[in-house]
Amino acid sequence: MASGDCTAEMILHNGTIWCGLQEGECQAVAIWQGRILATGTDAQMFALRGPQTQVIDLQGRFASPGLNDDHLHLIMLGLTMDWVDASPDVVPTLASLQAALRARAEQTPKGEWIMARGYDQVKLDIGRHPDRSELDAAAPDHPVLLVRACGHVAIANSRAIANAGIDVNTPVPSGGLIEQINGRLTGLFAETAQDMMRSQLPDPTVEQQIAAIERAGKHLLSMGITSCMDAAVGMVAGMSEIRAYHLAKRDGKLPVRVWQVLLGDPDRSVVAECHAAGLVSGVGDDWLRVGAVKLFLDGSAGGRTAWMSAPYLPGSDQRNDNIGVQILPDEQLEQLVSDYHGMGYQLACHAIGDAAIGQLITAYEKALVAMPDPERRHRIEHCGFSTAPQHQRMLAAGIYPVPQQAFIYDFGDSYISVLGEERALPSYPMRTWRDLGFKPGTGSDSPVCKPLPWPNLYTMITRKTWKGTVMDARECLTPAEALQAYTEYGAFSQKAEAVKGRLIPGQLADIAVFSRNLLTADPEDILHDTHCVMTIVDGHVVYRHAA
Repeated sequence: MASGDCTAEMILHNGTIWCGLQEGECQAVAIWQGRILATGTDAQMFALRGPQTQVIDLQGRFASPGLNDDHLHLIMLGLTMDWVDASPDVVPTLASLQAALRARAEQTPKGEWIMARGYDQVKLDIGRHPDRSELDAAAPDHPVLLVRACGHVAIANSRAIANAGIDVNTPVPSGGLIEQINGRLTGLFAETAQDMMRSQLPDPTVEQQIAAIERAGKHLLSMGITSCMDAAVGMVAGMSEIRAYHLAKRDGKLPVRVWQVLLGDPDRSVVAECHAAGLVSGVGDDWLRVGAVKLFLDGSAGGRTAWMSAPYLPGSDQRNDNIGVQILPDEQLEQLVSDYHGMGYQLACHAIGDAAIGQLITAYEKALVAMPDPERRHRIEHCGFSTAPQHQRMLAAGIYPVPQQAFIYDFGDSYISVLGEERALPSYPMRTWRDLGFKPGTGSDSPVCKPLPWPNLYTMITRKTWKGTVMDARECLTPAEALQAYTEYGAFSQKAEAVKGRLIPGQLADIAVFSRNLLTADPEDILHDTHCVMTIVDGHVVYRHAA
């Protein structure tokens, strides 16, 4: 407990309040000016009560620091909430997917785009990617783009392909894939080749982006998520996203705290303009802060585009030499990393396959040797198939893995299907990373996965996929360790561990109240029957669950 002469503005009492792994539990917490004033027993906190103090009875419920999603795409999440939901829990069969597209086509003027996202070919009843002809059957009069859950693969129908002027002789862009089987386009576009489709779509306006920020942010609050990282600001609409974020903050339409990662990919980078405006790592406040620069080095394992050192198992194309997609040559990557590092930016680059991870570690090592900075905390986003020797290099250089354990729940069985059990089961090794001292957080990469915290917590505790497959039980965490990953370690990933992530005096009063005790509940109950009851940000109640 810490007191002083302050009178609490809010007191939460009569609950089980988890303050952090080291701090443990208390009965009550007092808040003053958006910060934690003190923690302790009900009696101790009521000693800080004044005539204007708001008192909230938790009625025995469980509270924790607000959750921090360490990697998602906030604007894209808000925009895709208007798309056709093609996730397996909504459309598990090709027929139901076609029905959903057909229903949207009936409501959409002919010739206008229909966008859908969320399918996983392993979870579809057909066990493969849909073909463009199957999208044609559902919406022949509309260009259709169906994006895989991972975002690294998309299926276009014939009208969309024709509108883009693409045929079997179209050159494949560097770092991309346009699938042909027996001289016929299947409609599958991967990695940079997806831009050939997306370039036809109009950028969302600033107003639409602000609406997306507000909608997605409120959605996160309803799950107890109070902070997040936007993983590629500029990817949707360039510099207008920077404008949208600042206007949203000014106008009270930024519901959650956002750590911005700027897109730095060649030909799409917003870094030069941001740097010229003084928007470098660390600039901002506790609501909106510039974090790092993002480069994409490879794709997704489930989509067979993550860059591996050994081939994937043969797929429908029967290839036995596919090692995924290397997006950037070594020399170009190393120059970009050196440039951004020299400009003062932290880096947070996408690398999933072990070959991409190795390429990125080398680039980081060279930049850090040329310009040492032991606290730069360069990040490897996802880092799914890292190896033991790579972990030692990362430790030596001060490089951190930033995983999303929802991938194990949603895609673990896909990893097995494309890589085999020996390579897939140990992926995203949370226990190994934690024991090595990396302090890994967790998140959803939403809209890749839904931002629901329950599958994330469930999988960290059990290492089970949606099908019940156990992905190497040696990597399980205790419930308290899982919650620490979602709170304190999420803050660490943003260099904000001194500001948020625990309920201790002086830290931000961001609190989530849940319907179950996340430390003692059965993992199956956490997954299937838990909800957020109340969310507090900056000492204000911003969400209450409708009774």
